[in-house]
Amino acid sequence: RSDMKIALVHNQTPETLSVAAKFKEMCLSEKIEIITDHPDLVVSIGGDGTLLSAFHKYEEQLNHVRFVGIHTGHLGFYTDWRTYELPELVESLKHDKGESVSYPLLDVRVKYADEEEETRYIALNEASLKKMDGTMVCDIYVKDELFETFRGDGLCVSTPTGSTGFSKSLGGAVIHPRTEAIQLTEMASVNNRIYRTLSSPMIIAKDEWIVIYPHKEDRLILSVDHLTFKKRSIERLVYRIAQERVHFARYRHTHFWDRVEDAFIGVKKNDRNERTKER
Repeated sequence: RSDMKIALVHNQTPETLSVAAKFKEMCLSEKIEIITDHPDLVVSIGGDGTLLSAFHKYEEQLNHVRFVGIHTGHLGFYTDWRTYELPELVESLKHDKGESVSYPLLDVRVKYADEEEETRYIALNEASLKKMDGTMVCDIYVKDELFETFRGDGLCVSTPTGSTGFSKSLGGAVIHPRTEAIQLTEMASVNNRIYRTLSSPMIIAKDEWIVIYPHKEDRLILSVDHLTFKKRSIERLVYRIAQERVHFARYRHTHFWDRVEDAFIGVKKNDRNERTKER
């Protein structure tokens, strides 16, 4: 599209800066405008962390902005394009027809002890709650019913796209990103004759929500994706699927389970094809 307006977000590594400069030059030669405010498309150059930064920079514009990622490190779940594919990407931008795929986001409502109104955050990957020292104790409700009293290091609530990140390292399930659900995983729960928790990931349907009431409000650390909020007393947290969705510009399709296999198993494509033929 000749009227395409693009915002560029990148990290500061030497390779990324070089790629960003080359990408800008190619866009300008094709009359693709690069701006900061109210873009049609946000291009992230770096890794998944850079794309998270881009997402939160433009989270107020999710209804009309799309994202695309160029990776300059390890292949990520949000970064589709490699650095040597810049000409192909620019060509796709020139012929953009609004192609996109959208995924669920996490709505986090926090009631701080020193504020009357709730504070709202939105997460692309996950939100976690931990205690700075000692054991965190909190009541966990599913909708309006008490489910358990948790004791342990902390809790993580993730989106389907975030299920391959921190949640997976805690033993959470990998969830296909088209699934309308959120997942709760525990961090080192205390289980003995006195204290019991489910000690298993919980996948919550789209019409349900999770409420957490910490027993002690202070010395808790709340993280929303890569953002961390400390030293504020928290009375209550509510997690549910957000009304907004994230939209990724997809000019070609990469199967989700291929991404998972590539990221965590890493079987060479030729070996995989040979095994498939044997069957």
